[in-house]
Amino acid sequence: METDALFGPGLGDSHQSLLLQLKRLGPLTRGDLGRLLGLAPATVREHLQSLAVSGLVERHGSRRSRRGRPEVVYRLAKRAEALFPRREAEVLADLARYLGQRGCGELVSEFITAQIASWRSAVLPRVARLQGRERAVEVARIFTEQGYMAVASSDDGVTVLRLCHCPIAGLVAVTDAPCRAEAEVAEELLGVALVRTEHLAQGGRSCSYAARGEWVRP
Repeated sequence: METDALFGPGLGDSHQSLLLQLKRLGPLTRGDLGRLLGLAPATVREHLQSLAVSGLVERHGSRRSRRGRPEVVYRLAKRAEALFPRREAEVLADLARYLGQRGCGELVSEFITAQIASWRSAVLPRVARLQGRERAVEVARIFTEQGYMAVASSDDGVTVLRLCHCPIAGLVAVTDAPCRAEAEVAEELLGVALVRTEHLAQGGRSCSYAARGEWVRP
């Protein structure tokens, strides 16, 4: 398989090949990688340093070579796993569709509500004493932590919360339950009634929520 088919643009061929070896064979030393890839030790060291700075590889102890000299062992960092093919979103959407077709769609809504509740209660204290712009910025930070790439801004005196990415877009294509839950938790965190002005699922650039009147102008 061509490495570009897995990683796409952004990583050089040698970097991609190195990551693939660590994925297929597990933790390896610089010597192991040099032999597998036909690269000079200095080149392997440079690539590993670059990948470590990017958070894609990390040290994993040491191993003694045949000559008795310990060598540093490297492995994929957790962040690197996101580079490889994954199907969780597709399978989750298929599961929601399967349950809906069998009259169990309400279970999907209950699951989403419970999933949001698992982090909502933990973050509510972070905004309880905040107001206005300060509260909006903290809410955006909370949604970003959940994968929504959120930003808070002001349009003509109206404070707007924009969710620029949907981490569960596959599920949203099957049910609107996540959208309803998302709006409810946004209102609760912000402490004001919201109006959705844009929707990713309908071709918008973001899922945007505006609050009028009750909010202190930034």
